[in-house]
Amino acid sequence: MRVVLGVGAGIAAYKACELLRLLTEGGHQVRVVPTPASLRFVGAATWAALSGQPVSTSLWDDVHEVPHVRIGQEADLVLVAPATADLLASAAAGLSADLLSGVLLTARCPVLYAPAMHTEMWQHPATVANVATLRSRGAVVLDPASGRLTGADTGPGRLPDPDELYLTAQRALTRGAAGLTADLAGRRVVVSAGGTREEIDPVRFIGNWSSGRQGYAVARSAAARGAEVTLVAANTCLADPAGVHVIQVTSAAQLGQAVTAAAAAADAVVMAAAVADYRPATRSGVKLKKTPKAPEPIVLTENPDILRELAGQRRPGQVIVGFAAETGDLISNGLAKLSAKGCDLLVVNQVGNGLAFGTADNAAVILAAEGRRTPVPFGPKEALADVIWDLVAARLS
Repeated sequence: MRVVLGVGAGIAAYKACELLRLLTEGGHQVRVVPTPASLRFVGAATWAALSGQPVSTSLWDDVHEVPHVRIGQEADLVLVAPATADLLASAAAGLSADLLSGVLLTARCPVLYAPAMHTEMWQHPATVANVATLRSRGAVVLDPASGRLTGADTGPGRLPDPDELYLTAQRALTRGAAGLTADLAGRRVVVSAGGTREEIDPVRFIGNWSSGRQGYAVARSAAARGAEVTLVAANTCLADPAGVHVIQVTSAAQLGQAVTAAAAAADAVVMAAAVADYRPATRSGVKLKKTPKAPEPIVLTENPDILRELAGQRRPGQVIVGFAAETGDLISNGLAKLSAKGCDLLVVNQVGNGLAFGTADNAAVILAAEGRRTPVPFGPKEALADVIWDLVAARLS
């Protein structure tokens, strides 16, 4: 597919070189359109060499080809990374002082901005208003990551990792190819992912095999569709999805607290995490030692049912989605759980023997409270995530 990579004048422009490599290696034809000031950070020769395409910043180069119109018209995706405060302001105002701003005005494909700037600039009312304006027009403006900025400063404003930006761009390309828009724009969603751990002592725990990959795919898909996403992640080793606010937790109790707090202002909650049903009734403050006699049995107590509590206290119009990992009859087990939990949708998938946990692919049946069943064939977890949000978006609308 044809991707326009717009590059703003920020120090994070060097990260766009890696993003360009990922896009070209992914088989996309990439045209880099930098702003004039961005060439102070990465020169035109670098972009031309890496993309294999001509590079210009001016409206006056190759005028006979009308590039500021043609490039935008032919693109399948315009990805701006980094999107500086100045660039966001220009796009929101509809200015056309250089080639990139002209392309942004003529593009009718998905437009994805990845902001990067100092925290104070990101939080300034002018930038907040400009971001809101762009989102209201259908553009996807990711929230920046938090971390080390230039100098000794830290905070929100960091460009997400190129690997994660690439994955988000892939989701936007997939939806754009299907003629779909940012249907979750303006929505707040909460996603849980990973597997909880219940401590026995300082070094041992009761846990499960969940890697969090399905929940992360759900979060990434929501961000690519324009949602404001909070991801509550339990014991994962995955990079934060681009544009997603991530809360790290360990136990079922911690996950329940974080999800419940975030759900208060959410339009939808997707509980993709594998939550332990039980925890040790007592936790030893010291490591339990091996002794000649048989160890004392570990007494378990039941954890709160987070999904059922969320469903029981949901607001009118809020959508609650659960997951059910099964090793037996998917439909009968799923229907029983759907009834017991009271959620709107339940994603039922087969696990065990190399299925689902820790893999890149998944298959499922999505059961709806009103009786509809939506089978999702075996394929990438991102495909299942898209179907989940299709069903959620239909309910929200």
